Amino acid sequence: MSNAQYQSTPTDPPPSYEDVSRPVSGSVNASGQPPSPRVLAPRRTFALDLPVLNMVRGKRVILASRSPRRKALLAQIGLRDVEIIPSTFPEDLPKSLSPFEYVLQTATNKSLEVYRREINSDKGEPALIIAADTIVVSHKGEILEKPKSEVDHINMLTTLRDTGIHKVYTAVAVMAPLKSAKDPGYALETHVEETAVKFDPAVTDALIVAYVKTREGADKAGGYGIQGTGSILVERIEGTFDNVVGLPLRATLQLIEKVMHPEEEEDNFEDSDEE
Repeated sequence: MSNAQYQSTPTDPPPSYEDVSRPVSGSVNASGQPPSPRVLAPRRTFALDLPVLNMVRGKRVILASRSPRRKALLAQIGLRDVEIIPSTFPEDLPKSLSPFEYVLQTATNKSLEVYRREINSDKGEPALIIAADTIVVSHKGEILEKPKSEVDHINMLTTLRDTGIHKVYTAVAVMAPLKSAKDPGYALETHVEETAVKFDPAVTDALIVAYVKTREGADKAGGYGIQGTGSILVERIEGTFDNVVGLPLRATLQLIEKVMHPEEEEDNFEDSDEE
């Protein structure tokens, strides 16, 4: 065999932080031809047969995020035809807020911004709007954004490795227009999920640098993707896995049930008051 067949170090530099979120298109193999990998046909699965999900099938369900991970998670519960309309809300709330309030206010404002923009759309009124925001909070309570550069990325992951357990918070805001004219005209429910994550202290600096150069975590708060190669950095988690990915599914489904049946929630509340 030739030496080239043993080559393990990529010769091309990793993509830049500006290019990491751009979709990949027109890739070719070493011979200049499009790659033709063997792809196994996915096993056929059926959507969850739940009344609340059946209510919105065939209607406008909007995900106020461009995250492919959140879209894939929603598909797992049967919401496969969601419309992607990213929010334009500027994520610049003051870091003096508690992590809980920071992530909750961001997700809520994302959903409201898209609702106001789409409620009178030519496409018709949305049946459901789902927004989410995920942050990583260091052991010292610092809210970590997406890494700004390779150096920042390395420092971020090194800090998470060296300072013990960190927290991942995801806030979910779900909205649905009300059939009645009751102010404010929509039902809104929110939830904040917390998961504790501990990196393996035995992770080497070389492994961190190698992971950073894959750019997998360049577009993620905290700088890693637990659902991908980033799992090699993690020793354990306490809480839900999909929360770290970016959308706690169990909580999201519960929020959808609440906003699609707001009158039932209100009736239950009034009954409890009378008792």
